[in-house]
Formats: sequence, C-alpha cells, structure tokens
Amino acid sequence: MKTGGYGSVSEYIRDLIRQDQRRKAKEQIETLLLEGLDSGTATSISDSRSETLRERDWTEIRQAIRDKLDRQKHE
Repeated sequence: MKTGGYGSVSEYIRDLIRQDQRRKAKEQIETLLLEGLDSGTATSISDSRSETLRERDWTEIRQAIRDKLDRQKHE
C-alpha cells in the first residue's frame, strides 16, 4: 500500500468509500437538477445582462446536462 500513497489498507478503503460517496452525491444533485428542469415551464429569470432566458435557452441547458450525464455514464 505504501507505493499507492496509503499507509494501510484501511486508509485505502476509507478513501474509496469517500470517493464513492462524492460520486453518489454528485449523481443525486444532477438527477435533482434534471428533475427540476423537466418539471415544467420555468418562471422568468434574468441573467447578468438583465435579459430573460427564453424556452430555447432552457432547452439548450437541459440538453447540455443530459449530454454530460450520458458521457459520464459511458466513461
């Protein structure tokens, strides 16, 4: 285990568990984000230039997130 940067097998296992917990938390956040995006028409919000996001913008955001999740699933 010393060659991998861990002092013991226990340290290595704890690190694997932490990595898995972070991965699962990230997946849960992404799932909730997609659910929110798919929940219906969004109320108007403004970006930093005070322009209202249009439905096309939301469609692009949804697709970008779906594409990213698909790529991650196939890694």
